[in-house]
Amino acid sequence: MPGVVLVGAQWGDEGKGKATDLLGSRVDYVVKFNGGNNAGHTVVIDDEKYALHLLPSGILSPGVVPVIANGVVVDIEVLFQELDALIARGVDVSRLLVSGSAHIIAPYHRTIDKVTERFLGKRRIGTTGRGIGPAYADKINRVGIRMWDLFDEKILRAKIEGSLDQKNHLLVKIYNRRAITVDETLDELLQYAERLRPMVTDTAVELDKAIQAGKTVLFEAGQATMLDIDHGTYPFVTSSSATAGGAVTGSGVGPTRIDSVIGVIKAYTTRVGEGPFPTELFDANGEYLLKQGGEYGVTTGRARRCGWYDSVIARYATRVNGLTDMVLTKLDILTGFEKVPVCVAYDVDGVRHDEMPTDQTAFHHAKPIYEELDGWWEDISKARAFEDLPPNAQAYVKALEEMSGTRISAIGVGPKRDEIIPVHDLIHSR
Repeated sequence: MPGVVLVGAQWGDEGKGKATDLLGSRVDYVVKFNGGNNAGHTVVIDDEKYALHLLPSGILSPGVVPVIANGVVVDIEVLFQELDALIARGVDVSRLLVSGSAHIIAPYHRTIDKVTERFLGKRRIGTTGRGIGPAYADKINRVGIRMWDLFDEKILRAKIEGSLDQKNHLLVKIYNRRAITVDETLDELLQYAERLRPMVTDTAVELDKAIQAGKTVLFEAGQATMLDIDHGTYPFVTSSSATAGGAVTGSGVGPTRIDSVIGVIKAYTTRVGEGPFPTELFDANGEYLLKQGGEYGVTTGRARRCGWYDSVIARYATRVNGLTDMVLTKLDILTGFEKVPVCVAYDVDGVRHDEMPTDQTAFHHAKPIYEELDGWWEDISKARAFEDLPPNAQAYVKALEEMSGTRISAIGVGPKRDEIIPVHDLIHSR
């Protein structure tokens, strides 16, 4: 059976949770392979809304094994807050597996994140302040703490001492903050050890066995393509690999196990945080998309910046991820526009760019070149087949498909689980 990767094809918040939930009844494992609790998924089931930040969306699907893999950084306090909230609502969370190689977000990571952003001032990245970047920095600097370390107090203490030795100099001498003690950090982390122990395992071995047994495994990205540490709009990016390649390194599953890659993309574009955004709207249309689309961050509550669909970014996402399919979400939000502009290329200092410039200066100066498509007024929320859509909505979808370079296999026409139009089968083998 296939290994399927699901990624965001813009700057995040495209509706990956809904897409995962759509596939939930057909997959056996859902694997989160990057990021931490700095992003969120909203899933609506029977009018019940679930906001997930760290947990894989598959935890809401009966019979699915949810996995937090080695590429994720884990805030243990947040993990148990989410688990306890789901338990209180009657959700079975007993199947959750957590990689012993996943790195831990320690309290000092959150502190460093927040004070660094304030110190940067106008040059800030726009992080969520949840310690994600500093935890990944420690991982790369080889001074990080992994899940396995919680079960050996001697090793855990030594790693905390090594990490705080440098960080306390930074906090006290640069940021004028108090030093963090080893004991307070040790005590905070150890309080979770015994509850975590049954969940922690070598998830790479577990996933390999599942695939060899014919199970279907869905790899779910946090964040999105344009926030990828290598392929996003650097430096205004996250600290992990949010593209399809990250599914391999972030889970320990080899690339030959992947059969298809699904990109989730909105019928318009949004972005949270700092950084360039060529199609961003500063007028009444942008305000309409914000309010009608409910464009507020699941994790932070921040208002998202809104703009028209950008096919340059869509083509880029198709290429760097090797997308085989797209799920187009929130088509219903565009109902009521007489004309719907779509960015087909950029003008950079008088030169047309049909592909995304990866040079930071060029992208910062990119101006959208628009093509206007006819809008529609009909309510499309009840449409359950492509033919149910009004002709102009059908034409819009077909135009995006052609511009974006891969087929659109499902279309979201509302926030609920059943408000989606299947076009092609999303789970398929090579």
